[in-house]
Amino acid sequence: MPLDTSIQKVLVIGSGPIVIGQAAEFDYAGAQACRILKEAGVNVVLCNSNPATIMTDQAMADEIYLEPLTAETIQRIIKKERPDSILAGLGGQTGLTIAMQLDKEGFLREQGVRLLGTDAAAISRAEDRELFKKAMAEIGQPVIASDIAETVEGALAVAEKIGYPVIVRPAFTLGGAGGGAAKDPDELRIIAGTGLDASPITQILVERAIFGWKEIEFETMRDSVGNVIAVCSMENLDPVGVHTGDSIVVAPTQTLSDKEYQMLRSASLDIIAHLGIVGGCNCQLALNPDSFEYAVIEVNPRVSRSSALASKATGYPIAKITTKIALGYTLDEIKNDITGKTCACFEPALDYIVVKMPKWPFDKFADASRTLGTQMKATGEVMAIAPNFEMALMKAVRGAEINQDTLNRRPDGDDGASITERLARVDDHRLFTVFEALKSGVSIDTIFDITKIDRWFLSHLRHLADFEHALEADGLTAANYERGKQYGYPDNALLRLSGAKALPGEAKMAVYKMVDTCAAEFDAETPYFYSCFDEFCEARTFPRSGKPVVMVLGSGPIRIGQGIEFDYSSVHCVWTLKELGYEVVIVNNNPETVSTDYDTAD
Repeated sequence: MPLDTSIQKVLVIGSGPIVIGQAAEFDYAGAQACRILKEAGVNVVLCNSNPATIMTDQAMADEIYLEPLTAETIQRIIKKERPDSILAGLGGQTGLTIAMQLDKEGFLREQGVRLLGTDAAAISRAEDRELFKKAMAEIGQPVIASDIAETVEGALAVAEKIGYPVIVRPAFTLGGAGGGAAKDPDELRIIAGTGLDASPITQILVERAIFGWKEIEFETMRDSVGNVIAVCSMENLDPVGVHTGDSIVVAPTQTLSDKEYQMLRSASLDIIAHLGIVGGCNCQLALNPDSFEYAVIEVNPRVSRSSALASKATGYPIAKITTKIALGYTLDEIKNDITGKTCACFEPALDYIVVKMPKWPFDKFADASRTLGTQMKATGEVMAIAPNFEMALMKAVRGAEINQDTLNRRPDGDDGASITERLARVDDHRLFTVFEALKSGVSIDTIFDITKIDRWFLSHLRHLADFEHALEADGLTAANYERGKQYGYPDNALLRLSGAKALPGEAKMAVYKMVDTCAAEFDAETPYFYSCFDEFCEARTFPRSGKPVVMVLGSGPIRIGQGIEFDYSSVHCVWTLKELGYEVVIVNNNPETVSTDYDTAD
């Protein structure tokens, strides 16, 4: 299907100020949307209230409104600008909720404005907990035992019926806001009340807690004629019970058998087809580690932080493709920019491992609870790419700005608790506590019994623990140095851990490999690289322009005091240098940003 020429003027709703659970990923998504709409010759009207964003630049839209993101504001803008369409799925939960409110009130219909992409009925079926449960029943997809409540008393009745512990999930909220876990009626009274207050439709889902199950995500894409693909599979290192935004996430999935992978992939594609999603969509599923039993947790009928991660992990621009689909194109008509040869209906293939590590604000709030649960606490994240899990994890730890270059970290304000007690805590120190336990000889089975972290992850962490023991015992031999570099250890860390005064030979230099979406089946045309230790450097083969080269350093993960404004300035720096005739290289580790788009810098 070609471009829908009836789309002449589109209102794009942004996501407003950065909040926990809604950060730079929606500037990245919104900026891509504005660019695609402008390229298609569409008049773009943008409303956002965040001055630090790239999307509020004059170059991004024809009319820009720096106004509060409320239904009343959007109504006034629609009456003044008279757009024929509205794009709401790229502005996070804020944009989606406002658009749904205006649709429900009949305002969009009165003004002749249509929702582009996924329609209101499909959004409601995905977001409204009761409608979603019914939709899953229609296609035989299992959901966790649960029921809807609109009062605290109703929540208590549901819990009595399905049994404690339970998880509360408010409808139409962001980052698990207002939700939580309750092990008894007293806790549920508090959490249910909070959840009902947080939900814009005063509705919560009370579901049976399945702590210990694996949490798996599929980032999917569907067009208006029913073509559907899985862009990326992702797996949380933490089992169900920790919000995905607060978990270390690995892509692609590592611990699933082929049967499990295909089962969950098929479920995700069936779900978005049945819901009628048009564009990008995130499906979250839980898998019982002891059987093939699984359950659908929830579906986000919009781009999300996971979408940004999946986009940068694969090189597949989810927000960009979502916008093109909203304009009427089908997946087979959209070219893959990375290869220049394949189309957007080819599922990306990864010949590397990606690790996402959250960035928490606990350094700013020393007295805050470090416990992680169903409400997200991370302000941002870093992404690392490497040929193996160990190296990717080590790179992510170094990028997270916690003054760590290995996994040897003691808790802040150590209270003297035993390793077994600390393993039972679900907090931001969990990874380091597990590593400490492995180094001290605690078995993988014991750690699994306490944490329910999959044995695959634990065995790879033990590779690092065993290596450090070998360093201490044998010193920094040539073989240990080679192995240490394959695991991602910096030279300084190897010298410190081994007690050696010098390296056993010439220092190994990093080489750079290319993200190409197709595991090297086709040549990549866009230079998007990650570092590792190997023989062959793929960056050297990329044709150079002969222009002088300038490197721009990005600002890393979003944290309190340093947010999206530095991505804004990095991108403007790149654009200006390119205009002045330089070839520009950008270095950053934040997957949510415009600066890490493959087509921002050279």
